[in-house]
Amino acid sequence: MRRSLTTFDIQGLAFGIVMTSLSVVFLKAGGLVTGQTAGIALLLSYVLPLGFGPLFFAIGVPFLILAWVKRGAEFAIRTILVVAGISTLSQYLGSIVLFERLDTWVAAVLGGMCSGMGLIAIFRHNASAGGMTILGIILEHKTGFKAGWFQLAVDACVFLAAAFVLTPGQLVYSFIGAMITNLAIVWNFEIAQSRTGRPGYGRPSPGGEG
Repeated sequence: MRRSLTTFDIQGLAFGIVMTSLSVVFLKAGGLVTGQTAGIALLLSYVLPLGFGPLFFAIGVPFLILAWVKRGAEFAIRTILVVAGISTLSQYLGSIVLFERLDTWVAAVLGGMCSGMGLIAIFRHNASAGGMTILGIILEHKTGFKAGWFQLAVDACVFLAAAFVLTPGQLVYSFIGAMITNLAIVWNFEIAQSRTGRPGYGRPSPGGEG
């Protein structure tokens, strides 16, 4: 049954957009990439005269259509809002959040953690950050295969391409950041939470009440 976009959903999606956008700032400042659509957009931003935001939105358009067809209007509309929010806010934060010094390993760890927290918040409120995350959620709904593990497999393809652009050191730290993101999702998110944003949804309570 369709439910409206509540204040609870709005705050959760807003948090997810901010944290995911901040992760892009850390990764971009460290010259790193991540997986999924964000990784592709970051990688292209290093070799093309375009910023992350426009690239991220353009790459995500086909997956937004998929979201509408496979998951319905509610999920698709929320995902469109998230993708547009990340595309815009990441560009803005990149112009005002500046680092006098940022070690590469710090960029990887903080970027990975911010991304993981942001994506979990977005997933819990029945949305996606676009791209392969949409396929991951659809796959988990259909088969139970964890979205985080699916994303990790897709990341391997992104990093293969990144090997032709980044230095070996940047590639290693990028992989560490992506691992942090995906393990955070695997350990802290269950697909049933995407219905209400609350933990434990769809499972019996410790007292045995449904």
